[in-house]
Amino acid sequence: MIVLSIFDYLNASSAFQFFCDNASYWFVFLFMVIESSFIPFPSEVVVPPAAYLAVSRGDMNVFAVVLCATAGAVTGAFINYLLALWIGRPIVYQFADSRLGRACLITPEKVEKAEAYFDKHGAVSTFVGRLIPAIRQLISIPAGLARMNVWSFLLFTALGAMVWNIVLALLGFWLARTVPYDQLFIAVEKYNGYLTVAGIVLALLCVAYIALHAFKPKKQK
Repeated sequence: MIVLSIFDYLNASSAFQFFCDNASYWFVFLFMVIESSFIPFPSEVVVPPAAYLAVSRGDMNVFAVVLCATAGAVTGAFINYLLALWIGRPIVYQFADSRLGRACLITPEKVEKAEAYFDKHGAVSTFVGRLIPAIRQLISIPAGLARMNVWSFLLFTALGAMVWNIVLALLGFWLARTVPYDQLFIAVEKYNGYLTVAGIVLALLCVAYIALHAFKPKKQK
């Protein structure tokens, strides 16, 4: 029974139905908080689908989706900012060099890169950095380490996050105008088997990638 329950959860059609039934402003906010903190989670799987449902079904407002996503992104980034501000550089680098840090896809090299980017571009880096995939989740850390003015940090982070979320929402808007909701659901049902296998393979690859980073030997300094 447990195996069947797990398979049903991984089933593409069931997963799609679960997302459609539970998608809400709080859903968007919560997952964007996770995406902008130190936990690896892509915003591309949150905002575009939510915007698609907002346009195709009309049970949410696409502008409100962008605002909730931006609020979540700012909250998650602020968590990183406060942690870096309070615990300081040595502990940040110690965490980045730990197995847990590497499991979160954070390494000392990535933190150094984010710090160098912040040092080079200053406060505006918290805006531009939100648009760069390799920097966006980590740019809050050097801002906290440098004790950047909190209001400037929140302003630049909010503007950068909003630009990024508008781009993602436009993708969902375009998809909703191109593929109606009923047609998409029919397609998911039709190719359920292939999508389920692809989803399982992708999940296993993600787990393997995270495990590889977590348990690979540390570089000798």
